[in-house]
Amino acid sequence: MTRLTTVDKFAFSDDGRTTLGTGLSAGNQNLAGAANSGTAAYFAGGFAGLKVTTVDKFAFSDDGRTTLGTGLSTATQLMGGAANSGTAAYFAGGDTGGAVTTVDKFAFSDDSRTTLGTGLSVARYGLAGGAKSGTAAYFAGGGNSYFTTVDKFAFADDSRTTLSAGLSAARTGLAGAANSGVL
Repeated sequence: MTRLTTVDKFAFSDDGRTTLGTGLSAGNQNLAGAANSGTAAYFAGGFAGLKVTTVDKFAFSDDGRTTLGTGLSTATQLMGGAANSGTAAYFAGGDTGGAVTTVDKFAFSDDSRTTLGTGLSVARYGLAGGAKSGTAAYFAGGGNSYFTTVDKFAFADDSRTTLSAGLSAARTGLAGAANSGVL
């Protein structure tokens, strides 16, 4: 399998695609993404021949890439990503050699990383992330066993609750997206 560095960009104005001249810092797969709306996209972790801690940041103003000096707390693939736009990106769960509950938070103000004291309610990889900006991040499903679990992290204090209504069916390898005002 060839791992690519390619980054495709789709313009919302006309749905046109361009491929950035500068791609990821290494050929990679199984990474997670999150964005600071209007500022930058973040791509974290993955598998580049081995699991990595790398976090690449692409500035929306010029599509330039920087690789953060502080990466993930542990080399991880198959995480879920979500963001509180203007504040921080969250990368949750994943596979570090087994499923984990870890949630790493990157502050957009200085790209520093903290690891939340409260992680996911159950260790899992292959989960989906989505966020209601200003309110909470949601991480759903996941593998190692198939889960219906949906964890919610309140942005105000990074506390976690687990929704009583989970996914309609247990699944892994899913993707998430959100209508920031509704979810």
